[in-house]
Amino acid sequence: MTSALVEMKNIHKWFGKVHALMGVDFSVNPSEIVGLVGDNGAGKSTLIKILTGVLSKNEGEIYFNGNKIKFSSPREARDNGIETIYQEQALADDLSVTRNLFMGKELQKSIGPIKLLDHKKMKKESENILSGLGLSISSMDQETRFCSGGERQGIAIARAMYFKAKLVILDEPTRALGVAGVRRVLELVKELKSRGIASIFITHNLHHVYPVADRFVILVRGKKVGDSLKKDTSVDKLTELMIKR
Repeated sequence: MTSALVEMKNIHKWFGKVHALMGVDFSVNPSEIVGLVGDNGAGKSTLIKILTGVLSKNEGEIYFNGNKIKFSSPREARDNGIETIYQEQALADDLSVTRNLFMGKELQKSIGPIKLLDHKKMKKESENILSGLGLSISSMDQETRFCSGGERQGIAIARAMYFKAKLVILDEPTRALGVAGVRRVLELVKELKSRGIASIFITHNLHHVYPVADRFVILVRGKKVGDSLKKDTSVDKLTELMIKR
């Protein structure tokens, strides 16, 4: 048993002869914001894909909520309270804001023995969720292709909150966003914490993650080279670890 929400121990992953992860230990505590930082090829995405059932590990153990687990798919991870938000794949562009918020978990109503989608309730719930997070989107019926990058991230995060995720993984959430979009995403990450939801903020941009993270884990070429609380480090110190060879 462990008090951590997530604990990954001695994780190894090979792709053929490439040793992509070399005995990595990684943990997340309840309500904690962990910045998982490293350049491209550091192993960040591989580690998260192992946690969420996209990839299998070659060695190591994974615990979630104190229980040893091995998710077989992202759907299984999601059903257990782990929501992953990818920058490019967070939403379905051709669906409305409401349909994206409830995708795969649509609300239903019964008319006799027949169950139908409750579009009216989903629309009302969508308005309440987003307004509660300070997101002003003109219509819940508009396709999300017309939303800004920051709004899209907000919709995906709102979905995780509504369905009571225990852990939200954000994969490069501020990439390609302008200043206003970055600010909005950082506010939403802090909102996750205030609601008791832990998060993993994956990025190579320390200046974006530093203001909100409680702790930083640095990966370099498949190895963990740093694991520090914010009070014990700085952007400069973390940068030095990132460029370590």
